[in-house]
Amino acid sequence: MIDTPVVSTEQRTRRPDWLRVKLPIGENFKKVRSLVDEHKLHTICQSGNCPNMGECWGEGTATFMILGNVCTRSCTFCAVATGRPNEYDTDEPRRVAEAIQLMQVKHAVITSVNRDELKDKGAEIWYQTVRAVKTQSPQTTIETLIPDTKGNWEALYRMISAGQEVVSHNMETVERLYRNVRPQAKYTRSLEQTRRTKEYGKRTKSGIMLGLGETKDEVFKAMDDLAENGLDILTLGQYLQPTKMHHEVLEFIHPDTFAMYKEEGLRRGLKYVESGPLVRSSYHAERHVHV
Repeated sequence: MIDTPVVSTEQRTRRPDWLRVKLPIGENFKKVRSLVDEHKLHTICQSGNCPNMGECWGEGTATFMILGNVCTRSCTFCAVATGRPNEYDTDEPRRVAEAIQLMQVKHAVITSVNRDELKDKGAEIWYQTVRAVKTQSPQTTIETLIPDTKGNWEALYRMISAGQEVVSHNMETVERLYRNVRPQAKYTRSLEQTRRTKEYGKRTKSGIMLGLGETKDEVFKAMDDLAENGLDILTLGQYLQPTKMHHEVLEFIHPDTFAMYKEEGLRRGLKYVESGPLVRSSYHAERHVHV
């Protein structure tokens, strides 16, 4: 095993230099923010406090979050609000498609909160949103970062049948930590969702956060499990605590360790691995369409 540095977080208020990001500025950033506000859209960039928002929005791209901004899950890592969502907006597919067309997005990422209270888990809105984008902007490629359907495979197939090029579902962490990090999810169920998505014929993608207390061997096992279940693309990034109420950061992972994980993922049969402290699941997503 490669010996790589570990950075303690005893002084958790001080992040390492490699986690510093530039403040969002520039005309393109202002334009995207204006369009998002004007069309009353939700983005995971804002709701998830993404550190790459300035870079991505500055390039005129954003990850849209459909089905509202209140999630039925209570994952301990996530900045999105938890509660009982309002009735979903049936006009949302049109508004998302219109905004993507106005922004002239070449590659769009669409995600959503979990809507466990809905019988179809929001699958129909998912389908209609992707179809609306493809109708208005047929040249735009799409990645859908979909939630856990809780084993409702009919809902899964409806979500992924609309013509998107990449289907992502994040594992988020290693198997041992699921009870604390994703209490309403199941590791094996998420693996099965990836396998079924691959068998359906889609390019598959997933993401894992590091720094939650996982070991290297546990990360390697997650890579092996994902590769065995048909995963094509894996993203690995540093977990950053949204608020004091969320799961604490137990470790700041050194960039050299991220580089090692990339090599290990590729060696284990994954086609593409995006690995780095500031990597998030939709970071450089346009590169994942044709790998």
